[in-house]
Amino acid sequence: MTLAAQDLSFGYPGRTIGAGVSVTVACGEALALLGPNGGGKTTLLKTMLGLLKPHAGMVTLDGLALTDMSVSERARRIGYVPQAHAGAFAFAVRDVVLMGRTVHQGLFASPTQADRSIVESKLDELGIAHLADRPYTMISGGERQLVLIARALAQEPRYIVLDEPTASLDFGNQGKVMRQINALTTKGLGVLFTTHDPNQAMRYADRVALLGDGRLVAEGAPTDVLDATALSDLYKGNVFVVQQRDIKAFLPG
Repeated sequence: MTLAAQDLSFGYPGRTIGAGVSVTVACGEALALLGPNGGGKTTLLKTMLGLLKPHAGMVTLDGLALTDMSVSERARRIGYVPQAHAGAFAFAVRDVVLMGRTVHQGLFASPTQADRSIVESKLDELGIAHLADRPYTMISGGERQLVLIARALAQEPRYIVLDEPTASLDFGNQGKVMRQINALTTKGLGVLFTTHDPNQAMRYADRVALLGDGRLVAEGAPTDVLDATALSDLYKGNVFVVQQRDIKAFLPG
């Protein structure tokens, strides 16, 4: 069971962002896609989700070409969590999460009791059941991100893809969100997340793929891939390693 990009070239009509990228995410593991802003991370994610057509190569989902699947079939297998946003409408948190069930019932179908039970279980699983009746627009950024994760989990996917899940969050909320993401792999989900923070990749990923200027620079276990030289080259600046006992952290120079 894998979500895989195979020799993938990707970008937008008339403009190629990246080329020759091959990465694989298996159920039960987390892959961090690490790189600087503008390096092609989000475009690669959108291509692996089927939101953009590959320029070359292919994306496969459990051995099947993604382009051969319907939108609803892809959505039942892959949950997507975009970067945090404030939201324009004051839907109750419970109703935002319930939107994740439309991939099973259809856009205009009435939710069943089973749908509502799944929503309640996801709210409880992420520790946000107490927010169920609160307006989505009136909760904190970290809480909103957990709601978006709950919405994706309500789809009951095999894989969950997150685009910079801690962008714009404060330090405490970053830890809260990343711990919840880390827990998903223990439940058997394949997790792919983008970040520009090597410390997140080191702590929360099973494997790391370094993406710079649309090219795959390196891929492997965090301890094998992440070092001061590789990160300095990737970010085009000095990166220092601070290590105390078995804890390693990366600091910009």
